Amino acid sequence: MSTEIQEMPEQGEIILATVTKVMDHGAYVTLDEYDDIQGFLHISEIAPGWIRSVSRFVKDGEKKVLLVKKVKADDIDLSLKQVSKDQKKQKLKEVKKYEKGKTLLENLQEKINLTDEEIEKLEDKMYTQFDSVYDGFMEIARNGISTITDLKLTKKITTAIEEICSKIKLPSVEIRGIMEITNNKPNGVEIIKKTLLDIIKKDSTMDITYLGAPKYRISIISENFKDAEKLLKPIIEEIEIEIEKKKGLFKFTREDSKKTREN
Repeated sequence: MSTEIQEMPEQGEIILATVTKVMDHGAYVTLDEYDDIQGFLHISEIAPGWIRSVSRFVKDGEKKVLLVKKVKADDIDLSLKQVSKDQKKQKLKEVKKYEKGKTLLENLQEKINLTDEEIEKLEDKMYTQFDSVYDGFMEIARNGISTITDLKLTKKITTAIEEICSKIKLPSVEIRGIMEITNNKPNGVEIIKKTLLDIIKKDSTMDITYLGAPKYRISIISENFKDAEKLLKPIIEEIEIEIEKKKGLFKFTREDSKKTREN
């Protein structure tokens, strides 16, 4: 008779845990990603300085991103105060991706009646090519089913995945700003109009809206802010050069950016 070995976290690992019991000297938690095994968060590791009340910082049922300080047999010591804002943000992002990937696999399983074993094998294959199942589905949504050709999945599975990915709304962001453009020549309006139309023809992700002389709003939609900024900068520079070349005046003011969709 074989005994299954309980997987344990590693020292220094960032984990997600649920607070189960708050006491005067700390709190017991269960580790969400390790079959809810128990760990302890000592009062000295909750926050810097002297703590009057543990319950002010942690509450029963609350989820916390923690650092694994020590792992010894069933003794797992954790820290809240040693987790940076960036570490917390990254961990919550990973958990969110995992949950979304899990939902996508459940949809796939239901769609074509796959067994739990088949889903597990598919998940393992996805992790050989992507950091997460969610990343894999998003990549397929962007670039097509040929993205996972190397995984050698059955036609039944690839067809179902393709159908699911075709309905995914890819996350996108919008950055925009106000252009103030003037040209006092007799044909100044035509010069401005032609300059902007020529620019629009070059990029379908861009939109320019007339707000009333001399203002025009330009907006760029892309997958992330970094790519959007990279697209916007040369466009603004080109418009400015063309306008000033024709003896016009150009001024650009950025507006607040925003996420337009979140999958």
